[in-house]
Amino acid sequence: MLDGKVALVTGAGAGIGRAIALALAKEGATLAAADIDLAAAQKTAADAAGNKGLAIEADCGDVASIDAMIARVVKELGHIDIIVNNAGVTRYAYIMDLTEADWDRIHRVNAKGVFFCLQRAAKEMIAQKSGGRIINIASISGRGYAGASNAAYAASKGAVIALTKMAAQQLGRYDINVNAICPGVTRTELGQRNAATRAAQRGVSIEELQQEQERGIPIGRANTPDDIAAMAVFLASPGARNITAQCYNVDGGLVPN
Repeated sequence: MLDGKVALVTGAGAGIGRAIALALAKEGATLAAADIDLAAAQKTAADAAGNKGLAIEADCGDVASIDAMIARVVKELGHIDIIVNNAGVTRYAYIMDLTEADWDRIHRVNAKGVFFCLQRAAKEMIAQKSGGRIINIASISGRGYAGASNAAYAASKGAVIALTKMAAQQLGRYDINVNAICPGVTRTELGQRNAATRAAQRGVSIEELQQEQERGIPIGRANTPDDIAAMAVFLASPGARNITAQCYNVDGGLVPN
């Protein structure tokens, strides 16, 4: 389905990013796996069986690093057709406990980083004159989900949702589709760390906290990273050629649009 396409996934070393990277490779895309942890990126690229993958160490909060990442993909793989802007950071915190350092750290990657990854990838796609797919990983936290890890994170993901809609309007003339996925509760390493902090503050076990979360989900279960990957594969596929400017919740019905 994605044979001949080059797909760049940021934050591909673990969790949702890794699942998306492997799913795109399974569908035939040539994978560029980028992560701030080079060893993790290398493992993802190596695990994309039969795929001539590329592993890149990149700090997606640093524009020079983003520029180098995009340049390397184009130089070594020839072009870029799909980018999944997944890299992100957060921590669990009450609104009154957030600091300027928290705000800057979170927005540096989650908002600024997504914008410049999108912009730099779009520049290459425009030059190639063959269209492209940009998929941003937002969150239901950006839609007002009360269980967000913190308010600064929610604001950063709200920015991604707004950026997705604006970018789609301005890049559509180049046959570039821009969409976002808004995951709900998802069982990842990062989610587990946040759950541990939240559970400790409430004096309950992680298992009790997770069971409580799942009771609040209409479909009765949390996401696995593969649930998000399935949506990313669809948005990258030929079947989604006329879908753009959309932000899709994958959350079991937790936050209705």
